[in-house]
Parts: sequence; structure tokens; C-alpha cells
Amino acid sequence: MYTATFIFAAGQYDEEFYQLDEQIAEVARSIPGYLGEESWENKETGRVSNVYYWENLAALQSLIKHPKHIEAKAKQEKWLSGYQVVIAEVQRVYGDGAFVHPADSFVNP
Repeated sequence: MYTATFIFAAGQYDEEFYQLDEQIAEVARSIPGYLGEESWENKETGRVSNVYYWENLAALQSLIKHPKHIEAKAKQEKWLSGYQVVIAEVQRVYGDGAFVHPADSFVNP
């Protein structure tokens, strides 16, 4: 399993941002191997973190190569005050099972 964490400093959003953001979300959810996502906001820094969970690297790369994702990346300076992406391979998942999580389908090697 892989995660792609998109961390960004919020800027000024417009209608185009919201439309493109929703289109990318729809594309991600339609890709075989997409497992789910979560979002977090740090009120102190103003940064937002979106974590996408993927069954495999090929599924993640399908989103990265999609024209809508490429379009958003090219226009990010219009809406964001900086960003960073962290791609990680998950080695282990554990917990008490008290809530459903996208990583629940990961089978530890």
C-alpha cells in the first residue's frame, strides 16, 4: 500500500479551484486501487494535509499522470501559498479496530 500526502498552505480559492479539485477527487475515486482519503488542517500554520491511500504504486501513478492532475499542478500558484507532496510505502498498519479506515484493507506482510 502507498500513501500520497499533499500538504499545502492555503491561498485564495476561486470557482475554478473548487471545480478542478472536485474533478480530481472524482478521477482519484474512479481509479482501481484507490482505497480512500483523509484531510487534516493545522489551524496554527494554516496548512492542509490531504492523505490519499492507494493499493499499489501503479494506481497512484494513474492519478499523477491524469490530465486534470497535471492541469492543477500547473496552476497551483494561483491558489496555494506553497505545497509539498510526500509519497510513502506503508510497511505496517495496526490499531484497535474501533473505527473504519482506508488502510483497513492492507494486509501486513
